[in-house]
Amino acid sequence: MYGRKACQLVKEFVSSDSGQLIVFNNDLFAQVIEECDGHLLQLQALLRKMQVEGSDNQTTKNADHFGALVHHLSLVRNKRCLMAYVHNRAEVIQNLGWTIERVLPEEIEEKLSSSEKEYFKNHSATLQSYMSDLDLDLAVDMVPPKDPYIKVRVLEEIGNVVLSDQLANLALHAILFLRRTDAEQYISQVFL
Repeated sequence: MYGRKACQLVKEFVSSDSGQLIVFNNDLFAQVIEECDGHLLQLQALLRKMQVEGSDNQTTKNADHFGALVHHLSLVRNKRCLMAYVHNRAEVIQNLGWTIERVLPEEIEEKLSSSEKEYFKNHSATLQSYMSDLDLDLAVDMVPPKDPYIKVRVLEEIGNVVLSDQLANLALHAILFLRRTDAEQYISQVFL
């Protein structure tokens, strides 16, 4: 039946957990594209036949006309299913760009096609470039903070440190107000 493979492709994506990727199904994807090529060839043959016979599409509704319609609708449906599959996977990959640094973990990378890996690399590089131009880490908090400065207590002696807007002495047990973006790296290392 026409469109069954494309429907399987979409069902495969929908059955996975939200925000999670399953292995890109190259075989089924290629089969759907092959089916689309077959529909296109059949559609072109029927249109040529109708043109040679001189039948008018508006007045004459014969088997060739309905056959062309079936092939056209099948082609459009397969195209929509392929685009939905690729678009939904691209959205998950974009979300990974906000949560993961520039390098994908191996267990995620093996689930992506080569074009998806390239897409992630370009998206991540563009995101990093934009954030460096703004001198702002947009991935720190998804909810904007009320104040760009946070109160921190130094847990380990670090000494004098050059931050983005000040020189700070991070002495043991000192309490300071630092920019959130400056403090994040020290908080993640459990120094603050």
